[in-house]
Amino acid sequence: MARHLYELCGADPDRVFSPFCWRSRMALAHKGLDFESIPWRFTETDRLAFAQHAKVPVLVDGDRTVADSWTIARYLDEAYPDRPSLLHGRPEPYRFVAAWNDAVLQPGIARLIVSDIPPLLREAERSYFVASREKRFGMTLDQVTADREQKLPAFRATLQPLRLALAHGPFLGGDAPDYADYIVFGSFMWARSTSPLSLLEEGDVVLVWRERLLDLHGGMARRSPCFGA
Repeated sequence: MARHLYELCGADPDRVFSPFCWRSRMALAHKGLDFESIPWRFTETDRLAFAQHAKVPVLVDGDRTVADSWTIARYLDEAYPDRPSLLHGRPEPYRFVAAWNDAVLQPGIARLIVSDIPPLLREAERSYFVASREKRFGMTLDQVTADREQKLPAFRATLQPLRLALAHGPFLGGDAPDYADYIVFGSFMWARSTSPLSLLEEGDVVLVWRERLLDLHGGMARRSPCFGA
């Protein structure tokens, strides 16, 4: 059965960098499900009309079309209950992790790396990205990330809840990874795919955790085009 995942990329179709697409990528690998990546770019909303959705990820699994990373994770657990579970028990703890990630971690990363993204895009997508993000931030992208090395200590301090959670096991899911890990890892893959800036210091338990995730599923994430920071 054909399985396709529509994912955000730039000029290089192999450089997938959406944090939400990485959540779904890792979820499919967790389930041991093969898929073909379908490159999608910011200005190609018409290509998702079949899904009645304007953003990726979109999963096409045989005759099923599923949009949104959270919905995809729920669908995979329901459709493939005989494979390793992504969401154990009630969904609320995972929703909390997603809320912290989307409200704290992802915006913090954006303020450090957003100016590195335009060079990775084609001209049409670059114009859209710069205009939309400068409107969102109310300043140029270079102004957003100005003096970013000096901002790193404050960003790293926001990771303390993640460090405390990882004190209880190698993964947020405990002894083995689950969807909580993939939610947070997606944000770090976004940074790793688009920016040479090193967000994490050597010896940080978060860096050790990220390295574990990079090696999961045959090293799928580590092999992806990245700056390696």
